[in-house]
Amino acid sequence: MYASIYAPLDNSDHSNTAMRYAVELGRRFEARVTGSHVYAAALHDVRFKQMEFTLPDEYKEENELEKQRRIHDALITRGLQLISDSYLAPMAAMAEDAGIELEGKTFDGKNFEEIAKDIDESDYDLVILGALGLGAVKQSKVGSVCERVLRRSSVDTLVIRDPNARDLEGDGAIVVALDGSAGSWGGLKTACTFAEMTGRSIEIVAVHTPQAGAESLLDAHVSLARQVVRSRGIKVSATTLDGHAAEAVAAHLQDSNAWLLVVGRHGLDVDNAAPEIGTVTEEIVRHVPINVLVTASEWRPELRAGEASQQAA
Repeated sequence: MYASIYAPLDNSDHSNTAMRYAVELGRRFEARVTGSHVYAAALHDVRFKQMEFTLPDEYKEENELEKQRRIHDALITRGLQLISDSYLAPMAAMAEDAGIELEGKTFDGKNFEEIAKDIDESDYDLVILGALGLGAVKQSKVGSVCERVLRRSSVDTLVIRDPNARDLEGDGAIVVALDGSAGSWGGLKTACTFAEMTGRSIEIVAVHTPQAGAESLLDAHVSLARQVVRSRGIKVSATTLDGHAAEAVAAHLQDSNAWLLVVGRHGLDVDNAAPEIGTVTEEIVRHVPINVLVTASEWRPELRAGEASQQAA
């Protein structure tokens, strides 16, 4: 399913769990795995220049200043590269133990820009990144790096919200948010693959929203989705909620032991041609307590004649 998996790292708890998932999924899918770290040597160079006026007079002569800048730049760059190497080393060891090859990358720049650029220029089909990084504070829900990468990338992205949920196998279900859009059906298809791989069950969650209407049509989608999942030999249940989609899904998962939420990058709230992530999906990522797989693929099941006429109605 996935041929190339990418995990940006920063040595935070969320990032370390992303690293574990990247290696294990790489082993299961026989995929190439890449890890990266972004450092900001250029920022330190700017800060050094801003502080030059505080140097003793003998160091303010232009030739001496240029010498000090070169020394500072070399020391900072070397030091930050060593830190990057130390972040990538555990992933390399895990990959070796798993019998897979790892490519390590380091970049100098703004982290979200370099990550998004690398995704755009590479052939990754799954990105795994922490919802929060080392800069997180107690009130943080989703970090700016995670949100900005999600907005700029159209690749399937597994967002690690619970750094303690490290195991692929377990009792918790895979929850699929279904609204009848091609994006949500694509998410269901991906969820089935994960369920078959992990032995987990699937829970289909649909929300009757005041804006959506056509409750019978949504119920028909849920009924068909259950048939699709059962046809693949996967245990399935369905839950119908009322209210605002993101709030209802988040509230439902607060008291759940679910392992993973799968949601399409685009739902009915976004034009299929739009490149940006849907607002409902973005809110879901921000508020749910479990890991979220945001899928970019679109799919619709083939309908039998009776089902097709019901959809059209």
